[in-house]
Amino acid sequence: MLYSMTGFGAAALQDGGTSVSVELKSVNNRYFKLSLRFTDGYSVFESRVESLLRNVVERGTLTAVIRIRREHSAADYRISAAVVQNYFEQIISIAKSLGQTGYAPPLERLLHLPGVTETADMTVDDSGSKVADALWRLVEQAVHQALKALQTMRRTEGEAMARDLSSNLDTLRELAGSIEETAPLLAPLYRQRLKERMDFLTAEQNLTLNDADLIREVALFADRCDISEEIVRFKSHLEQFAAFLNGKDSAGRKLDFLTQELLRETNTMGAKANDARITTQVVEIKNVIEKIREMVQNVE
Repeated sequence: MLYSMTGFGAAALQDGGTSVSVELKSVNNRYFKLSLRFTDGYSVFESRVESLLRNVVERGTLTAVIRIRREHSAADYRISAAVVQNYFEQIISIAKSLGQTGYAPPLERLLHLPGVTETADMTVDDSGSKVADALWRLVEQAVHQALKALQTMRRTEGEAMARDLSSNLDTLRELAGSIEETAPLLAPLYRQRLKERMDFLTAEQNLTLNDADLIREVALFADRCDISEEIVRFKSHLEQFAAFLNGKDSAGRKLDFLTQELLRETNTMGAKANDARITTQVVEIKNVIEKIREMVQNVE
């Protein structure tokens, strides 16, 4: 089964005064790359979410955006004593510099200054609290739902890609079979053309052709243009490719490697076979392999 590296999944959950939304977007990449963005104050959950995502997505660039909204209770707000003290000391210092010795600012006025009141967001120290545990269960559930939607989309696209790749494999089998039928005819045809040429030249110059020389030249040609091994390897790569298409796991890296090997064998066949018909078929094979290569680069 193939999975495309391109997909989108989203989920949104709410429990009481807390809501969590998750958006996942993946595009193709040779390796796994994660961009994870959380609502400020909830970075304590980043490592857990990353672990969930890595367990499902193996390749591609994955962008995850997780938004958390909580209705804060009175217990969620804190007054920073350090900030209040800092303001207090600065005001007294300024008052002394202005000649107002003994002045003390009213405490209620200090409470309205920036930074004195802060919201208690999640921190590493909160990770074991009941509030954090309940929130994590909601985040975890939302991430799982978004991953399920993402995988459904990637699997659907992967199935379409598998059908197209399978069709291209059938085309390659036909072309390879045609080359396999043509290859054994190369040496006899070469021998016939060489003999006709030599007969013409020897008749014109009143020379006698030694059959042993002709046989040796044909044998050398047959050895140079022998592509039987390349055809066998090419067909073997096709069968391995088909097996990975129908396998249980998505095998993008293996398919990418086999695509390179198919192209390598094709180039060798084209270089060794001194025949216009095989050259034409080699060009067609390379066109099909290029289509496969572009598609395989988007397979997980």
